[in-house]
Amino acid sequence: MTLPTSPHQSPSPERTRFRLTGRSVSLDPRVHAARGDLADMALAGVLFSAHYARAVPMTCVARGSRVLTSPAHGAMASSELLRGEVFHVLDVTTDWTWGFCGHDGYVGYVRREALDHVETPAWRVIARGAPVFSAPDIKSWITVHWPMGALFNGELQGDFIACAEGFIHARHVRPIADVESDWVSVAQLYIGQPYVWGGRGHHGVDCSGLVQVALDACGIATPRDSDMQRESIGNPIAEDAPLRRGDFIFFPGHVGIMADDTHLLHANAHCMTTMIEPLADVIARLAPDHEQPVLARRRIAP
Repeated sequence: MTLPTSPHQSPSPERTRFRLTGRSVSLDPRVHAARGDLADMALAGVLFSAHYARAVPMTCVARGSRVLTSPAHGAMASSELLRGEVFHVLDVTTDWTWGFCGHDGYVGYVRREALDHVETPAWRVIARGAPVFSAPDIKSWITVHWPMGALFNGELQGDFIACAEGFIHARHVRPIADVESDWVSVAQLYIGQPYVWGGRGHHGVDCSGLVQVALDACGIATPRDSDMQRESIGNPIAEDAPLRRGDFIFFPGHVGIMADDTHLLHANAHCMTTMIEPLADVIARLAPDHEQPVLARRRIAP
């Protein structure tokens, strides 16, 4: 796999010409890959940059890899890649890559060792943690556990899917083309997972990460952060309309899914876990600090 080796290089040798007229616009840096020295070629003509690079897609081959705000092991995480998801690389060093996630465009830094050649996945893990066996035998040694939502390519062999890393039982996966229909049921599988800022299910999950992976399993693409989701998921619910299972409730910096008409399913930093609790309790907890605890109620029409 050929990658750009510096901000001055592009994976293609041909010269690309473009013309920028007017002022450079201000774009959301979370989903537009532009930094002081380099920008995504897709932004050429929209945003001025000293250098541009074409993105090179690569696959996350680690169980999960945090997407960081800067190239340092102690940097804050903003999101997370799961095994099999694509990361579009714009710049690479010995230890780090910079680019954006294929599923939602989220920008950040990912460890170079977590990425490899792009592959076309055929299967999705549907178990909370799927063991990868060393042989097509449930008594064989387990090499690794993959998180729910992990993607991979493999061939069905009896009761197992044979892949590069080993063998996964067929009951723990589903063809990637087969999507779920109930995002609440998907989200409930994460109950008990710890709250982890930026998490999407590897070692934990955060509120908007939970919403994103649950909807993704149902074939519904969703932005990464709760403020983005508040503007894009479904349609507003009338203030006098009763809530129902599957509705989305947005709070300041937070989001949850209604498990029924009165209970909220969410990953929350207050209890540091993923849980179901009365919506009234969540509102009461936020009321002392927020004049308007509920910012929006939205519903995806059946």
